[in-house]
Amino acid sequence: MSEKLIIGIADMKLAKGEGMLVTYALGSCIGICLHDPALKLGALVHIMLPLNMETGRKHPMKYADTGIRETLKQLEAMGGSRTRIIAKIAGGAMMFKDGGSGSLGNIGQRNIESVHLNLRKEGIRLMKEDVGGAVARTLLFDVNSGLGCVRCYGRQELII
Repeated sequence: MSEKLIIGIADMKLAKGEGMLVTYALGSCIGICLHDPALKLGALVHIMLPLNMETGRKHPMKYADTGIRETLKQLEAMGGSRTRIIAKIAGGAMMFKDGGSGSLGNIGQRNIESVHLNLRKEGIRLMKEDVGGAVARTLLFDVNSGLGCVRCYGRQELII
């Protein structure tokens, strides 16, 4: 049986060969699965916000821009190749009805847009996604097969 690694908020974990990467409580946050199928090398990063504006970039996995960049750097250090790496994402929900009227706006939508932009900027193909809506998600990612599974209350499991 493969090892199950839990990814917290603003966290990232990698596995090679086998392993189940799991993150919970994806409301407005986004889980980003990055996978090199030739090496069966994968990572799951759980980002909270679209852009890192911190001086010194203390928590890179908290943000879409620096989280994606740092995760790719670590995958490449383990032999991964950007020409093979693909992405799957889930999350980015609007968890509060008045999300668009506050100073931050709909943070889930802003996260989706930032993840799309940063994947394009890094040259990574987005293969599948389950984003938006108003439900929290759990994302499971099998690094051996490259399959993702999205679970949320009141809906059948979705394979991405």
